[in-house]
Amino acid sequence: MGKVIVVKLGGATLGNHDTTLEDIVSLRQQGWSVVVVHGGGKMITKWLEQRGIATEFIDGERVTDEATLEVVVSVLAGVVNKEIVADIDALGGLAVGISGVDGAFIQGKIKHKKLGYIGEVVKVNPAPLQALLKAGYVPVVAPVSLNTGEKPPKAPRVLNINADTVAGEIAAAIGAEKLIFLTDVVGICDQQGNLLPRLSAAEAEALMAAGTASGGMIPKVKACLKALSGASSACIIIDGRQPHALLNEIQGKGTGTTIKK
Repeated sequence: MGKVIVVKLGGATLGNHDTTLEDIVSLRQQGWSVVVVHGGGKMITKWLEQRGIATEFIDGERVTDEATLEVVVSVLAGVVNKEIVADIDALGGLAVGISGVDGAFIQGKIKHKKLGYIGEVVKVNPAPLQALLKAGYVPVVAPVSLNTGEKPPKAPRVLNINADTVAGEIAAAIGAEKLIFLTDVVGICDQQGNLLPRLSAAEAEALMAAGTASGGMIPKVKACLKALSGASSACIIIDGRQPHALLNEIQGKGTGTTIKK
């Protein structure tokens, strides 16, 4: 399969002028195996607003009731996933869209009652992903999972799982060399707003405990720690709004935050 990179795309990296998908195709042509995990929070919020459904977040995770889950699955496994696949194919790559439900790839259980149908990963079955990588495809993963935990009455078979969490679990399960987050911030900053270019896992954990890394950065840091607990050598959080940010990072010209063991 070659060296494997897991790339998590945030909503800010999916604009019309984005170069990330070009970079992904280029890396695949250079012999890298690339797994793409995407979010879609902005579109989900837009669809919910159109339906008059309120949005609430707790620690960076969207509280998901039955009506919200329906929108989440439609947007993530449908519209967003297929747009990314189509764009990669149009650029000369070969992409295949897959959700955590397909082939029982990502198995989860309900995380906490207060979050509704938000899941936490209990198992990753890497076989479907490995088959796609070996065949030369770029898997594009929508972050919903099969509900394999204890189910309350009428609980759904599908759960919404934070995309950052999914990226970290996948990186750990397949032994990815790098996990790269493309975000709308420069990286992790200290309390004065200065970029922290390099962190150890222990330092990253301390920043969460101190509240310096907060909100949506929490699941990203936790995902990095998960990936580093496996075979990953580095996790990088970079500003995906910069032209060719992904390619620059692989070429050693990145400017974000790198977390290593």
